[in-house]
Amino acid sequence: MTLASMTGFARVEGETPGISWVWELKSVNGKSLDLRLRLPAGYDALEAPLRAAIGGRLRRGNISANLTVDRTAPPTIRINREMLGRVLALIGELAGEVEAAPPRLDGLIGLRGIIETVEDEPDDVVEARRAALVDAWGVALDRLAASRGEEGARLGVVLSGQLAELAALVAAASASAAAQPEALRARLEQSLTALDELVPAMPRERVAQELALLVSRGDIREELDRLRAHIAQAGDLLAKGAGVGRQLDFLCQELNREANTLCSKSADIELTRIGLALKVAVEQFREQVQNLE
Repeated sequence: MTLASMTGFARVEGETPGISWVWELKSVNGKSLDLRLRLPAGYDALEAPLRAAIGGRLRRGNISANLTVDRTAPPTIRINREMLGRVLALIGELAGEVEAAPPRLDGLIGLRGIIETVEDEPDDVVEARRAALVDAWGVALDRLAASRGEEGARLGVVLSGQLAELAALVAAASASAAAQPEALRARLEQSLTALDELVPAMPRERVAQELALLVSRGDIREELDRLRAHIAQAGDLLAKGAGVGRQLDFLCQELNREANTLCSKSADIELTRIGLALKVAVEQFREQVQNLE
């Protein structure tokens, strides 16, 4: 299974006796699967089978679908004889009261309601059209899924590169952490020197105790181990493929939490710089992950 983005587009067009039609589907990011359908008047009965067909193909995303239907055959036209009879009767009543020329045929049929467009078609024709539209909907969904898959493949390349960058930063932080105890010692001795004029010199044993406490509080080995584990898990999810967007988004939160802790524990300028770069890289990774299904 390959990665899938939540961004995609598909278009399918065709015709059946009497009509031509076009399906257009657009997909963008979303926390869940949300479908918005725009159907022409008279095609509302299609909504249930259309929604049923989408579940097996897509998991997440906001889907906007629009169906356009045009007639390819002229509609049947008839005269509303009841309405025409009423008009003629009214003209007869007014003939003795109003002096006017007799009505012309073109004038009569131009009156609203005299000419009607008949939409009455055999049930088998209507059902055949609906079946063709539902079949085309399935093709459109397949094309949309393919479009999202192609975008997901491109995202996979980007995400793999970003994971490699994260791993490199963690490796640099691990190397820089070797200087952490010395940085803590230097900071402690600098503080003690500044206090020498105010309080008696601190015994070396106490200095060693304070240093040990600082080193314990500033130990980032656990954070580095968790960062490595999260990065490895993210790599496994990318290799797994479809449907991993939510899990990767959660991992991004964990990666960011560990990067924050690393920065807060740092007593070394270089380690702090790496920690900040790590935070930026995690956020960039997260921005791309939010496009995944």
